Amino acid sequence: MTAVLALATSLMWGLADFGGGLLTRRMSALTVVVVSQILAAAVLGAIVIATGGWSEFGPQLWFAVAAGVVGPIGMLAFYRALALGPMGVVSPLGALGGVAVPVGVGLALGERPGWLQITGILVAVTGVVLACGPQRGGAPVPRQTIVLTLVAAFGFGSVMALIEHASTTMAGLFLALFVQRVLNVMVGGAALLVQLRRGVPALPGDGWPALRAAVPALALVGLADVAANGTYMLAAQNGPVTVAAVLASLYPVVTALAARGMLQERLRAVQAAGAGLALAGTVLLATG
Repeated sequence: MTAVLALATSLMWGLADFGGGLLTRRMSALTVVVVSQILAAAVLGAIVIATGGWSEFGPQLWFAVAAGVVGPIGMLAFYRALALGPMGVVSPLGALGGVAVPVGVGLALGERPGWLQITGILVAVTGVVLACGPQRGGAPVPRQTIVLTLVAAFGFGSVMALIEHASTTMAGLFLALFVQRVLNVMVGGAALLVQLRRGVPALPGDGWPALRAAVPALALVGLADVAANGTYMLAAQNGPVTVAAVLASLYPVVTALAARGMLQERLRAVQAAGAGLALAGTVLLATG
């Protein structure tokens, strides 16, 4: 069950990233993040009220609060790194951080994967990095880009490590995800205000009508991200974090394949090899 839930997580995160990437071609990335999270928070708030999730309020929600703060910071650092440096360097390092932090936490808490699982982890992680299309050669990468990428990687991994501890019940799961989204909106909204004060427009070129037309797509992106967080939380709670984190981090492969299938983007040879290795690693982890 852990493998199935973690793979579902990677599928939804990958599709959310793909949808978010398409939307950022028409409007500010911060606008995409804030509006999609507002829509997701509205849906989650309704679910919490309907299921009586407020009764699950407790100290464990501080994990959701921390995840809600760290997540947007990591995302903003990632976007900034992409703007400053080569995507072929930033993307693999960012994806690797999403694996390293939760796996490290799992090992620190006493998890000891078998040799077959260790092999699967190494193969899958290598596949994820290659699927991101690492860049070789070229000009040196600025130090600021490396620092921002490492901040983003730590942020992505920390969210995965934190969210699994935010709830132990299904009703509490919805409450934790709601709290996380509210904090996402607060942090992202503050960054959006700073952007506006610097003269960077928040609305797409066609103004409010274009933003309203994009609401269904923004809602899908936000809800896919929420669902991915939920399935990852369940995967990490019902099996080894070392397995759940690696399988959930296959989302760059999903994004690359979605771009290939829907936008006819050609995969580089290294990306195709990475997708194959990620699949092989998945099989090893699922059977280990």
